[in-house]
Amino acid sequence: MTADPGEGPHVRQLLGAYVLDALTSGETHRVCRHLRECDGCTADYVVIAEAAALLGLVSEADLLGE
Repeated sequence: MTADPGEGPHVRQLLGAYVLDALTSGETHRVCRHLRECDGCTADYVVIAEAAALLGLVSEADLLGE
């Protein structure tokens, strides 16, 4: 993996859908390939994946303030 030089097509806009397994197979392949090469997008992926995992811990009562 290399440092993100800030150039080229990054995949940050696709990361939320990637974490939720909501991309097409082509998009998924693109994101996987990019994450192997870009430290910046990989760091963003980790943050988004952790946030998505935490959402599973929130109950309906928590959301309604009960």
